[in-house]
Formats: sequence, structure tokens, C-alpha cells
Amino acid sequence: MTEPGRREAATGPRRGRWCGTAAPSEIVLSKQDLREVTAFAAGCAEVVLKTFEADQPGDPRPRDAVSAAREFAKGGERGKYLRDTASAALKAAKSADTAAAREAAWAAVSAAGAAYLHPLAKATQVKHILGAGAYAARAAELVADDDRRVGAEHLEQTVRRATPVVVDVLKRFPAAPSGGGRVGELIRMLDAGLRSLTFVE
Repeated sequence: MTEPGRREAATGPRRGRWCGTAAPSEIVLSKQDLREVTAFAAGCAEVVLKTFEADQPGDPRPRDAVSAAREFAKGGERGKYLRDTASAALKAAKSADTAAAREAAWAAVSAAGAAYLHPLAKATQVKHILGAGAYAARAAELVADDDRRVGAEHLEQTVRRATPVVVDVLKRFPAAPSGGGRVGELIRMLDAGLRSLTFVE
């Protein structure tokens, strides 16, 4: 796997792990937790859909993946359509002509994949929560001639969009893992930014 979450994005967790008593190596997640995380990821990916569509006009696959993620977040079920749109967006990423468009399509793949956050206490699972935001930030950097300041600013906006539930779910997992190139670095920056948030009840 060359980039964070790229092979995990469209796979599903083991069944029967939504809630209840968890084993020490597992995280308790409700379906509503997953819906909130997926809505956040879809919002991250939506911001850069136009980057892909400028490169590949007429290709709806990334937008379809984000729409499928939105449907799940609003109460739909995880199923074949969600998996199929994630897989199609992955193929769209491979067909993109520019690096920025490719990363934008990966943001869409990650948005659909967020619905499949595994309830395992592993740092790698953080990629399901933050992958869409990191890929979107990378796409924004590349549009700006690889200006890292643009990526940092994009992440600041992403942090402001996070809900208390998303931050709470993130904090149940270990901190983001090392590696993963620039996207991995952006995941860690976003992870740190969100973990620093506190919400007044």
C-alpha cells in the first residue's frame, strides 16, 4: 500500500461490532458515530471535487462516491452501492491526468471508505477518519504548485468543520501512524489539530 488507506477504503469491518462490550483491542462504535465520521469525510472531499472534474470533465465517479457517503451519513445502509462507488472512484483516480486530480479522487474514495471504519484500537484506522481531509489538502497544495502553506490553511478549515462527535470518535483511537509520504504527514497534522480541540457543553 503506497498511500494511507488506499486499499482499506472500500473494505468493511467485521460484523457485530457496532456497540456493547468491546474486547480490550476494540473500540466501541455506534452506527451514528460512523454516520457522523462519514458526513465529515464527505464534506472534506466535496471541497475538491471540482479539481478532479476540471481534469476529467464528464466523469461522475468521485462525485458519485461522495454522494453515496452522504446517503449513508443521512441514514442509508452500507451496501453494494457504497462499495461500488468507492471502487469506481478508485479507478477514476488512476485515470486522472494530473496529480491534483488524482488526490481529489482519492479524497472521494476515502469519503466512501469512512463508513467502513473498523472498531480496532489501531493507529491505521485513523486514516478512515482523516484520509479524505488529508487527500483534499494535498490536492489543494498541488493546484497551488505544491505550496505547503495552502495545505496547512486547508487543514485549518477542515478542523473548524469537525463536530464534537467526530473529535470524540477520533480520540478513541491511537494517534495517526508514521509514514505515508506527504499525505501521511497531512493526516498527522489534521490528527493533532483535531485532538487539540475542546468543546464547551
